[in-house]
Amino acid sequence: MAEGDNKSANVIAQETAQLEEQLQGWGEVILAGDQVLRWKKPWFPGALMAATTLVFMMIYYLDPSVLTGLSCTVMLLCLSDYLVPTLAPRIFGSNKWSSEQQQRFHEICGNLVKTQRRILGWWKRLFSLKEEKPKMYFASVISSLVAVAWMGQQVHNLFLTYLIVSFLLLLPGLNQHGVISKYAGMAKREINKLLKQKEKKNE
Repeated sequence: MAEGDNKSANVIAQETAQLEEQLQGWGEVILAGDQVLRWKKPWFPGALMAATTLVFMMIYYLDPSVLTGLSCTVMLLCLSDYLVPTLAPRIFGSNKWSSEQQQRFHEICGNLVKTQRRILGWWKRLFSLKEEKPKMYFASVISSLVAVAWMGQQVHNLFLTYLIVSFLLLLPGLNQHGVISKYAGMAKREINKLLKQKEKKNE
């Protein structure tokens, strides 16, 4: 067991080092974005939501076709990939990082690698469920897709996307400031109370 854990840790460390090398040109931007997403300053959440709202309002106003929107998105990604590594050092100053910045960049890359492995693990478990319990697999997948389709029919697609994107952008800050753990704990206590009340009634 320990040998397997050591092997997994070594693989994660190797993948983290590779990702650090690949994202080195984006380092300053990633660190700046990390500070915004974790709400290092009290006005960051408001600025984040204002920027997100502005982008979605522009999309709503311009109403581009799917092909136009996809082309513009890929074009922006290509321009960013070309310009950011060149311009970031000039905008953010010196290329020399402090030990704290280097450590935080390492942590971010490590978290990205772990998240990627976690998603792949969920994907593999889903296919394992298909092989082991096909009826449960199809029932859960179809019911989930029906629920998503119904939700998409009830709520405007762009507005639903706006809500999802806003939640994902606010999630790191909510987690950093303990908001999620606070409300998760409250929900857990309420569920435990309901279960205890149900047990007393059964007695």
